[in-house]
Amino acid sequence: MGNFLAGKVVAVTGAGRGIGRAVALAAAAEGARVVVNDYGVAIDGASPTSEVAEAVVKEIETAGGEAVAVADDVATMAGGQRVVDVALESYGRLDGVVCVAGILRERMLFNMTEEEWDPVVATHLKGTFTVFRAASAVMRKQRAGTLIGFTSGNHQGSVSQANYSAAKGGIISLVRSAALGLHKYGVSANAVAPVARTRMSANVPMELAEIGEPEDVAALVVYLLSESAQEVTGQVYTIAGPKIAVWAQPRELRAAYAEGSWTPERIAEFLPGSVGVDPMPMLSQVAGMERAAVSGSRPNAQ
Repeated sequence: MGNFLAGKVVAVTGAGRGIGRAVALAAAAEGARVVVNDYGVAIDGASPTSEVAEAVVKEIETAGGEAVAVADDVATMAGGQRVVDVALESYGRLDGVVCVAGILRERMLFNMTEEEWDPVVATHLKGTFTVFRAASAVMRKQRAGTLIGFTSGNHQGSVSQANYSAAKGGIISLVRSAALGLHKYGVSANAVAPVARTRMSANVPMELAEIGEPEDVAALVVYLLSESAQEVTGQVYTIAGPKIAVWAQPRELRAAYAEGSWTPERIAEFLPGSVGVDPMPMLSQVAGMERAAVSGSRPNAQ
């Protein structure tokens, strides 16, 4: 057992498997008392069971740590509140929340149904909001705490996961909003975009040149939860095996000004050469993915 998080109470959603489980185990190994939340569903969000959260609690206890299970669905306001309430009831405080819970329902945008859109956005984006909302109220009074959301490189866009990508982009904006609104209360908020071998990454239609294990991601999360990262806020970090990267903050790339009012004709004349476009990196990978779908192979990601 380490002491990087000694005395802290941390809640982790989606902690029954994969990255969430690795985060819960790592936090406990570094001295935190952990609320292990997992609705226990399949990758598409079906067939919930409370057993997966309880199994991780037993792992933590066997290793000498302290943990409690919460099987509530964080896509509901009551579920997010329950995670926070259990932390307070069990341990008297809450120092960090890590929102990993997520599901996938892939479909091309023109075929995607409401039943494929709503649960994905609800689990990822609303599930982060419900926990952040309940936790931030506690942390504001404590004047200390850490919120961590999980995003993805797919916030740049995805061929067949518009629901997932939209939710992951929303999480980044939610994290930045939390960072801005809570900074004066001593509360930080950051996002992690992991690249790791999990049941959700197993069906990625390309060979990922940079990929790691859930334990790599957990190490970054433990750092962000610790006193060492107290001043780090509003950031998005990728971790992929040995690589750690920080994403740029949103900013204007180029601007131009008209003399008088713009018209469509003047924009058509002026914009291409003066303001132009910012190339979309993901577009270059689409052709390779389409060829791979035909041949049955997996293209390499750049």
